Amino acid sequence: MTITEIGCCGAYCKTCRISSSGINCQGCKLGYENGERDINKARCKIKICCFKDRKFETCDDCPKFSTCKIIFNFHDKSGYKYKKYNQSIGFIKKHGYAKFIKIADKWKGPYGKID
Repeated sequence: MTITEIGCCGAYCKTCRISSSGINCQGCKLGYENGERDINKARCKIKICCFKDRKFETCDDCPKFSTCKIIFNFHDKSGYKYKKYNQSIGFIKKHGYAKFIKIADKWKGPYGKID
């Protein structure tokens, strides 16, 4: 896993069914680093704010994270996965990318148990 496989929102792209099936992923940050995709065509508000405009790896890197309405509204959606994505961002903020990557490499899906 690399930092590129961590979505701006905290999702872990490497284990996503679409990404792991070999289909060209249309989410998160994959494909922009090598020119396969054009960041100027992105529609995700989180990706545009975090990755395109501010040049951050994840929303965790942003000093305005705790007051950001874009990421808050996303993490506040109904559904277990959104809470897990928020938990991932919190873990990264507290422990750093290296420790998160070590844990996330064991996951079977876009989120998992955080010790």
